[in-house]
Amino acid sequence: MNNNKSYIGMWVTGDGYIRQELLPNGRYDEARGKRQSAYTGSYTIEGDHIEYIDDTGFTASGDFKDDVLYHGGYIFYREK
Repeated sequence: MNNNKSYIGMWVTGDGYIRQELLPNGRYDEARGKRQSAYTGSYTIEGDHIEYIDDTGFTASGDFKDDVLYHGGYIFYREK
């Protein structure tokens, strides 16, 4: 379960191609281009670090810094 509610919401890459929604129930839903729900799974946040596990078992991680999410070689910005 997400223990840092300040990061809940939609995060998008600068070009808008990848859109990742961090839901308040500890789940995420990631769209890529026109493909909705391309990746779904759960996440946990400890401090400014996020750990993902998608529904196929793949794991990944990222870090928040200055209201920007760095994850998987991508830079995500909070959608306003």
